[in-house]
Amino acid sequence: MPQLVADEPRIKGTPLSKLRTSAQALLRRVQLALQSKGVLSLILALAAGLSLRVVWVSLFQDFDGDSEVYATIAKNLLVNHAYALDNPFHLTLIRMPGYPAFMAIVFSVFGMKNYGAVCWVQAIIDMGSCLLLAAFVRDRVSRSAALITLWVACLCPFTANYVAIPMTECLSIFFVALGIFAAGRLVKSIDARTPRRWIWLLLTVAALIGSIGLRPDGILLAAAIVPGIWWYTRKTNPREGLRTAVFCALLTILPLAPWTVRNYRVYHVFEPLAPRSAMDPIETSLEGFNHWTTTWEIDYSSLGEIWWRGDSETLDIGLLPSRAFDSEEEYRQTAALIAGYNDLCTITPELDARFEALAEQRIRRHPLRQYVELPLLRLADMWFRPRIEYLNDLVPERWWEWSKHPAQTAFAAAYGLLNLFLLIAAAVGFARRRVPFEVMLLAYVLLRCVVLLKMPNAEPRYTLEAFPIAIVAAAVALIRPQPGKGEGQYV
Repeated sequence: MPQLVADEPRIKGTPLSKLRTSAQALLRRVQLALQSKGVLSLILALAAGLSLRVVWVSLFQDFDGDSEVYATIAKNLLVNHAYALDNPFHLTLIRMPGYPAFMAIVFSVFGMKNYGAVCWVQAIIDMGSCLLLAAFVRDRVSRSAALITLWVACLCPFTANYVAIPMTECLSIFFVALGIFAAGRLVKSIDARTPRRWIWLLLTVAALIGSIGLRPDGILLAAAIVPGIWWYTRKTNPREGLRTAVFCALLTILPLAPWTVRNYRVYHVFEPLAPRSAMDPIETSLEGFNHWTTTWEIDYSSLGEIWWRGDSETLDIGLLPSRAFDSEEEYRQTAALIAGYNDLCTITPELDARFEALAEQRIRRHPLRQYVELPLLRLADMWFRPRIEYLNDLVPERWWEWSKHPAQTAFAAAYGLLNLFLLIAAAVGFARRRVPFEVMLLAYVLLRCVVLLKMPNAEPRYTLEAFPIAIVAAAVALIRPQPGKGEGQYV
């Protein structure tokens, strides 16, 4: 009998029994979690978001001319160990190195120019963006607000669409989400004077470096977040906040040094980012033709019909809008230029000079139109146009021509209204002062708008980097404030 009593603890303490006990405890926790509406909602949101992205990648993969540029650079990085383009082979600086490096990593694992693999990886990354936005709102607002943010982010078709396109937008969105999340944690750690704030500093810096490494305008994220770190710590810990902001700025711009030196050694130009013209110094730009298009172009459809066809395909004067001509004489002048171009489909220096003269003539006649009206209309088109630019198989670019395709026009209009609803909800969130870090986030949106006013080509994708902020603002607009909570605390 004593022997039995002595053996009992050994039986209960065996590794197998401990494993069984741990498994039972874990199972009970999972059961309790699944009974929670919050956890179930989180799982459903992630499942819905992933399903949406699977549909996009499976059915709506698309490719842009930029995709081939990035893929060629990535291929040359792997094969020739050179940051270069082909036809003819030459070193280049027209794109920041971040996305070609990302593509090179994917190609090295899944095969050269495997665009499908790039899209699937982007789908996973975009789900990470959704979680980061929800975590940001969870930190600064509430759990219920975070769940709403997660649902909006997961089901937003305008960002999900771009996982199926091998371009920088998906990764840019991720780094914006990571940047605001890490910056939020960094500010909190500075306020609390915690010793491990360097972790959030490094994560913030990584987001800013990643953003700049993808696109030149990625520097706008740093322009908003770095001052924001000081702004939101100026009352609680001003000295440490300022020190951290300066250190963050220095670490962010440090990786640009080797890129700048490399560009100077290759082309003897000072280029810390990438040229606005997206052309290497050895290439000849069509300044006159491009300048002429800025005197009338406000809509995305004009890019594909006129601007991108220049120097390669014939142009149809019938596709020009009426605002491209100020008089009958100017119409005849423009028609003669286009006819001369269509003979060779090449813009010679002489022809380019004639387009430049026409552009200057139009600008002298209507300077306010050139510098105020048209930039504002281009900006409005980028924000509010139905985002069907990569749904050409379903909806034509001239989506508004009801008589030719009523069903597609109706779909495009509904798609545009959904985009409008999201932006209005975001504006309401800002107007009601519910957006966490509203000064920093609104500064980023406004900085993007200022830069986009200078853009000659109205591409809706240029606004996508601001959509993480729009999603957060729209989500918090849908919740009601809890009495007794401080500013920025809602349920």
